[in-house]
Amino acid sequence: MAIYHLTDDRLAELPATSFGAAGIRERDDLQRLLRSQVEVISPGTLVISEEFGEWEDSRRRIDLLGIDTDANLVVIELKRTEDGGHMELQAVRYAAMVSAMTFDRAVEVYDDYLQKTDSELEARSSLLEFLDWDDPDEEAFAQDTRVVLVAADFSKELTTAVMWLNERDIDIRCIRLKPYRDGERLMLDVQQIIPLPEAEEYRVQIKVKQQRERQARKFNPDFTKYDVTVGGESHERLSKRGAIFTVVRYLCELGHAPDDIAVAVTWKKNSMFRSVGGTVSAADFVSKAEAAAKSEGRSFETRRFYCGDDELIVANGNTYAFSNQWGIRTTEAIDLLIKAFPETDIKYAAST
Repeated sequence: MAIYHLTDDRLAELPATSFGAAGIRERDDLQRLLRSQVEVISPGTLVISEEFGEWEDSRRRIDLLGIDTDANLVVIELKRTEDGGHMELQAVRYAAMVSAMTFDRAVEVYDDYLQKTDSELEARSSLLEFLDWDDPDEEAFAQDTRVVLVAADFSKELTTAVMWLNERDIDIRCIRLKPYRDGERLMLDVQQIIPLPEAEEYRVQIKVKQQRERQARKFNPDFTKYDVTVGGESHERLSKRGAIFTVVRYLCELGHAPDDIAVAVTWKKNSMFRSVGGTVSAADFVSKAEAAAKSEGRSFETRRFYCGDDELIVANGNTYAFSNQWGIRTTEAIDLLIKAFPETDIKYAAST
């Protein structure tokens, strides 16, 4: 397909060129530009490394390594050639090599990348912010590895191989970067050619449906309810998050500072509460919390906290919202709170 310049009286075809003829280098130009604007070829992706390689053959390096918003690894391979070479085989090999990466290792890799690019970002908090996580979730991290191939064009052999791999649930995308000349300007036509955008949504829906069916067969969620007694007052059939909220609010009512409470649950201490100065209403709390988070380059999501007027906690001249993001370790956290404040009258048990 050609690109045309639309004028008042004609369609003027822009002449196609090549990266080589235009003097565009693979690593120093294409890779350098795409690492800072990776959304051009892979929306919803954070680059965590460039020229990544931690295996014996140091010549084998991933051009760009990223994480997407679903916590999947993304291997990005770039070629300025017209056929893509054998990049699909190379990329699949790389994907297999990094597939076992943990969250902590990703933080180390990202920290190294940030230092090399002279960024002032902090790796761990930036990665958690990108994933919209309060705390690391190893069970959800790197459950899949996607591949993005980027080239001026792709051979029939390569596209045939990629389509065959896609049919077998290996997520590989081919992005074509086609350069054109418009006088002194170099134009770039960016097209995803595999899978075709028109068919991708349907393919994703089918894949998600299959994954849900597999999960339904092996995952049995815990909907246990709990009876909690604090200060002699009983609260029956509470959800796990409701149970720990009841315990924490009671501790605050007794005069224990939220910061002291948070310290007792080590893995949650930095995300258990969000606070603003003064005694404020729910609406003012959300407004101030959002503004404070924005000033720090973060976001505040109301749905992740108890933010109602009857849920906010006032202590030490501040207003606090308690996190409602609790999983399989909720009862362990309650046990730690009971242990940290042994003089309190707190009991809980699974509802009958």
